Amino acid sequence: METATHPDTVTSESRSVAWPPDGLANSRMRQSRIMGTLFLAGFVVYGGGLSLVSSLVAAPDFLDTIAPLRLLLALGAFLMLLNTAVDIAKAVLFFPILERHSKRAALTYFATMIVQVVFLSIGVLAILMLVPLSQMTADPGAATLGSILVELNGTAYQVGQMTLGVGATVLCVILFRTRLVPRWIAVAGLIGYPSHVLGTIAELFGVEIGLYLTMPGFLFELALPLWLLIKGFRPEAYAGPSPAAVTA
Repeated sequence: METATHPDTVTSESRSVAWPPDGLANSRMRQSRIMGTLFLAGFVVYGGGLSLVSSLVAAPDFLDTIAPLRLLLALGAFLMLLNTAVDIAKAVLFFPILERHSKRAALTYFATMIVQVVFLSIGVLAILMLVPLSQMTADPGAATLGSILVELNGTAYQVGQMTLGVGATVLCVILFRTRLVPRWIAVAGLIGYPSHVLGTIAELFGVEIGLYLTMPGFLFELALPLWLLIKGFRPEAYAGPSPAAVTA
């Protein structure tokens, strides 16, 4: 004789369903280490490329001296452009992790990262235009055009970083709320990125305090990738809310 089961009865089989699923648990450290590596790689390649380019265009008459160094200039621009691939990879890989908690936040972070790399790429293209321009230093207006291209790169950088700061603030809100990483790391980002946004706005209006206002964000930029490489995202938060929690 079969025993009737009440629809609301939770069976022992349903209680034994594991959360997080094995697939997510197995991918957690792999994804964490990839994300940590990408954060550090972006810092190194763009920072290195920008430092190289800045050293070559710092002098007032840089266009006269840049011709024999154009390969170094192109190398610096290439490193800056390589950051585009790194940031897109970060946005793509972070999206499913954030989407488990907030699709709106995931889309916001993804969109701001795409806008950021567009502006940074515009700046890199301006720098690359200096390479053929350095062969035409005798032409009238060449020096003026060179200065405009350098200014274009600087302005595009500030707008891109302002966009990044907005998106990264949203990211840090989710990190804080979900505890994907320890909250002190998220708090560092919540202090650092709004400060960075204010710095970029100030730079756009000619107030040169951006460098000082980026310093609070350095703790987050270093702490997050190191934590991801060593500890990874916290397992429960990485998996997202359980089905039972979502339907409760």
